[in-house]
Amino acid sequence: MDSANTIPLALVALVVGAVAGVLFARSRRSPEPAESVSRPNEGGRTIDTDDGPHADPNGIRGLGRKSLDSLRVGVVVLDAEDHPVLVNPAARAMGLLRSGGAPGTIAAHPILRTLAGQVRRTGVRREVELDLPRGRAGGAHAPLGLHLRAVALNSTHVAIEAADVTEAHRLARVRRDFVANVSHELKTPIGALQLLAEALLDATESAADVEPEDEKSEDLVAARRFAERIHHESARMGRLVNELLELTRLQGAEPLPTLEPVSVDWVIAEVIDRTRTTASAKSIEVSYAGPKGATVYGSDSQVATAVTNLVENAIAYSGEDTRVSLTLRQDEHWVEIDVADQGIGIAPHDVDRIFERFYRADQARSRSTGGTGLGLAIVKHIATNHGGRVDVTSTLGDGSTFTLRLPARPPEAPLPLPAAIEIESGAAGR
Repeated sequence: MDSANTIPLALVALVVGAVAGVLFARSRRSPEPAESVSRPNEGGRTIDTDDGPHADPNGIRGLGRKSLDSLRVGVVVLDAEDHPVLVNPAARAMGLLRSGGAPGTIAAHPILRTLAGQVRRTGVRREVELDLPRGRAGGAHAPLGLHLRAVALNSTHVAIEAADVTEAHRLARVRRDFVANVSHELKTPIGALQLLAEALLDATESAADVEPEDEKSEDLVAARRFAERIHHESARMGRLVNELLELTRLQGAEPLPTLEPVSVDWVIAEVIDRTRTTASAKSIEVSYAGPKGATVYGSDSQVATAVTNLVENAIAYSGEDTRVSLTLRQDEHWVEIDVADQGIGIAPHDVDRIFERFYRADQARSRSTGGTGLGLAIVKHIATNHGGRVDVTSTLGDGSTFTLRLPARPPEAPLPLPAAIEIESGAAGR
């Protein structure tokens, strides 16, 4: 969402608050005359249930309507039956209204009705970013990117704010496509480079075997050292390309996975198996404590990747002869997996940025660990795509604890999205 919408968003909160007061006051009065009920207005002005014959266009309500009409942000207020009682022109232009069942009536877009129902049922505001198709199916129009935010005004009415983020989504797609295309193109030469480095290592090893120990030339020793370095760096570059492709998929280049039951016991066993060699090289013990039989909902491969990345990160930034502990906690709604280490810790000013792509708290140490700077970013996107989150607490010099939080029960009433790409969704304010 661009900065130009910052002031309108604040104004939306002010005006919608005033509308909530009006709706609450009307709910305590006797029924209005027939001419004051909501009705469609083809001129594009705000629908308002208080548009009676004595309405003052220069009064508070009139100024509120004019303010809403001037916003670039769309605003729709739905009543208990999901009928639109207030709509501004921006919302109409975004296509958030549909023809109603009866001639001359209007209805809110199904996604708005679904969001409103979720807000009434849970009491928690809902935010979602998605792409809606525009024009006829198969048309040449680019999809409309929207950031929708639904908030309860009272026990029956829900206000939905819609901001146009089409350009931001377009730029995100261009960036993802560029990264994906470049990464795919790099995989072939990097693979060839690794094979050539291995061949060079074999050749130098064979040459060293036939030369007497006291007659080995400095050139041969240097060639072997350079070949080892080439092999190491090409392997690191290969990991970087693979993680870039993985991150591109997680950021929306591919559809979100179907959320299915995942055994946490299997995930923990898989993670310990994947990290055994790396941990043994530094004499680090990877332990687990927690109940058996826990289940989360998501993609088993992605959940395993997220926990593996956390454990590998802990191993990379821990000293020898230390411990990395995995602990599981669960309740009716969530399963939390803690990954705690006894490593170097994270400075307070770095904690808020470590989940950014390529961000490295200690550049010199990061180079020595051979990491790509993408592991924690991948964990963050996996957690978000699964309706969860990842947090960290750390004390500099005294280790860190990362907590992966995932849903412990099937997803509740997912949004019935049209043929569109959902960019990011979640419930705020939990």
